Amino acid sequence: MAPILVVVEHADGVVKKVTLELLTLARSLGEPAAVWLGPGYGDAAASQLAEYGAGTAYVVDNSDMVDFVVAPKTEALAAVVKQASPAAILIASSAEGKEIAGRLAIKIESGVITDAVAIAPDLTATQSVFGGSTIVHSTVTHGIPIITVRPNSTAPEAAATALSRVDVEVPVSEGARGAKVTGRTAATKASRPELSEAAIVVSGGRGVGGPEGFGVIESLADSLGAAVGASRAATDAGWYPHQYQVGQTGKTVSPQLYVANGISGAIQHRAGMQTSKMIVVVNKDSEAPIFELADFGVVGDLFAVVPQLTDEVQKRKG
Repeated sequence: MAPILVVVEHADGVVKKVTLELLTLARSLGEPAAVWLGPGYGDAAASQLAEYGAGTAYVVDNSDMVDFVVAPKTEALAAVVKQASPAAILIASSAEGKEIAGRLAIKIESGVITDAVAIAPDLTATQSVFGGSTIVHSTVTHGIPIITVRPNSTAPEAAATALSRVDVEVPVSEGARGAKVTGRTAATKASRPELSEAAIVVSGGRGVGGPEGFGVIESLADSLGAAVGASRAATDAGWYPHQYQVGQTGKTVSPQLYVANGISGAIQHRAGMQTSKMIVVVNKDSEAPIFELADFGVVGDLFAVVPQLTDEVQKRKG
């Protein structure tokens, strides 16, 4: 059986959660095989990949994968595809992942689908398009399907298997070395989960009233072990940093639980969160459009409701 290739997202030798989701999804489509691009592959990474069902790890242990921008990774992935002859290629729907997918599609003359939220066994992808107003089912009709998948679209489930390593030597072309990484600044690690990968997101909008209003949002998020998000109105007003913006012009999230507080639900925001598995809304305006998406809604002042919710969560945690 032709494998389903999963491109591993990793940092400092640690496999990211989205890769475990992709491996879980790949198992429903065929036999998963991981592709590790760059240095850092070790016993810990191999153990994690095997735990989530990867039978083979194609390893391109080449520093060019991280010393230059995107193009070497695309060349390496194209070489792995040629060697493995996969049935499909799954890539995380990050900014870099989508660029790799597009470049790879040109190199191997295949169709590409981005931002899938589900994939059927026949490789039909489900997408949420036009600002989230329409659900589309798409298939690749030419070449090997290349599909990028949104984080949190699949709950990771372990299914251990034996893993074999296959080293792949890829000579990187001079053209792929055209854009060199000249320096890196490590992001400050917050105690909360990364927004785009978090299983729970608690967001605030215009209704928080100002920067200080995000205090109650952060308290609820911390009680739930959640990431904090914000609407465009809140970030544009300078109430919360822009890297936490959820929406069409911010980050797209698809957590198991999304709690929207004081957010009206403009289409720009809805496009970034409406594939969440469960949506809870707190808003004093009963006519707010976001209630159309809500699984559970509370009409009330968030400064009265959210602290009570935080207290109740803390009590339940015991």
